[in-house]
Amino acid sequence: MSNTNVETVNRGPDRVKLGLAIVVLAAGIVGYSLLETQPGIVRVGVFLASVIAAAFIAWTSETGKRAVGYLKDSYYEVKRVHWPSRKETTQMTAIVFAFVAVMAVLLWVIDRGLEWVIYGLLLGWK
Repeated sequence: MSNTNVETVNRGPDRVKLGLAIVVLAAGIVGYSLLETQPGIVRVGVFLASVIAAAFIAWTSETGKRAVGYLKDSYYEVKRVHWPSRKETTQMTAIVFAFVAVMAVLLWVIDRGLEWVIYGLLLGWK
């Protein structure tokens, strides 16, 4: 487990920037709704412009910069992962299917055995 503390936005300018980003995004949603008589491309363009503007505003905040750093670190970690080959994946999938089949048969045998003990021997039902 990580021993890092959770950091919240506690600076005024960061709060203002993130609040402004939310307002810009909300304005894009409202603009999309109000422009219902306009062609779809105009409506989508207004919405996408607001999303891009909100993302840029959020990116300039300290929280946005930390988020971008986290995404970069995550990308480099994914590049370091050893992905299995097609052959390894096929073999492991076959092993899992075989295990599931064996367990299904085993559970069926146990179920029938318990059914025979309970209903046949203890209760005398057929």
